[in-house]
Amino acid sequence: MFNISEPDDHLSASDVKDLAADLIGQLPLPGVEGSPLDPGDIWIVVILACANQASIWETCNDTDGTPCDDTVLEWLHTLDRSWLEFVANLLLRHLALTILDRARSRIVSIDFIDNPYHGVHLDDEGELCSMAPKDGTTTCHRYCTAYVVSNGKPVTLAMTYVRSDEDEADAVERVLGRVEAYPFEIEVLLADSGFYNERIIRRARDITATVVHVPKKGERMKAKLDIHKSYMTTYRMYKDSERELRFPLAVAVSYHNGDRGKHGEVVRGYVACGVGDRSPKQVERLYRKRSAIETSYRLLRQARGITTTRDPVVRFAFMVVAALLENLWLVLRWAVVARPRRGGRDLPEEFTFKTFCDWIRHELEEQLQRRWKVKTNGIGAPASYGTAAG
Repeated sequence: MFNISEPDDHLSASDVKDLAADLIGQLPLPGVEGSPLDPGDIWIVVILACANQASIWETCNDTDGTPCDDTVLEWLHTLDRSWLEFVANLLLRHLALTILDRARSRIVSIDFIDNPYHGVHLDDEGELCSMAPKDGTTTCHRYCTAYVVSNGKPVTLAMTYVRSDEDEADAVERVLGRVEAYPFEIEVLLADSGFYNERIIRRARDITATVVHVPKKGERMKAKLDIHKSYMTTYRMYKDSERELRFPLAVAVSYHNGDRGKHGEVVRGYVACGVGDRSPKQVERLYRKRSAIETSYRLLRQARGITTTRDPVVRFAFMVVAALLENLWLVLRWAVVARPRRGGRDLPEEFTFKTFCDWIRHELEEQLQRRWKVKTNGIGAPASYGTAAG
């Protein structure tokens, strides 16, 4: 298992590169029988591609010390999704527990990440999910993730691949099962309206207190939200059926106050299971904590490689590598670089995620012999061109 040794006087780019290679190298890659390469040769190319936000083709084309891009992709096509996901979640757990106090409770947010996709499926239609129009497409590869809601340690706890031919609640069940297995107490689970689902709510409230944003759909729900004063009530989902689910509904009324040029009243509803005596406004403030997770999404995109492959497992592998790199940076920033002080550690402003990726890129470009010059034609522009230009 991956380990971080005792910190020395300085954390160097070489140290960061070695730690990243050791971590990502733990991911299982069956490989091509008879090939002289090993998984480490392939993962190092993927790491550079992710740090550069580039493709495998660009990475191999710009370096002399890498296999050709076809060879790298041939190896990556041997990945097994279930085994990759299992090991990736073990590594995410190991990294998270390196910096999370097991004696403290944590607020956890679950969410879907949609990776827009232009093209057709590889093997079957279940690989692709539908989404609202974005980047000129309505299809995507979808992943369900769980994060710790924290300003200093927004680590990814679990991740799974979501197929369109499975109930989304099944994917959420997998993630919640992994979150529930963590040794620390979960204070509350936060989820947006995409998780407003009977099975998900039942499963989540069995684990801990749960707050889910309610979509304004259905006549009964619209009637509950057609109000001008915050209040608590009870809602019956699938009323008078075998699936009926009763839960506390917090209805919070607030005002835009000119935010983003908007004015007037806004009414929001929240599933509020196990939140105690909190008022609707307090439930809403609790839910808004999950907005900080958008920062984690932006960082994740900064370490996600580019690929045109139709293979959903390879695309999932790029997402896994990005999540692991982000978690590694969070661990190094907090455990190795941040200075202990009264009231909490002083997180360094100079060791950003961009710096972390730049260091990896610098070291790997040197290791993989990045080309920094190109042979000229020895002729240049014809003399007549210069005369014509005056």
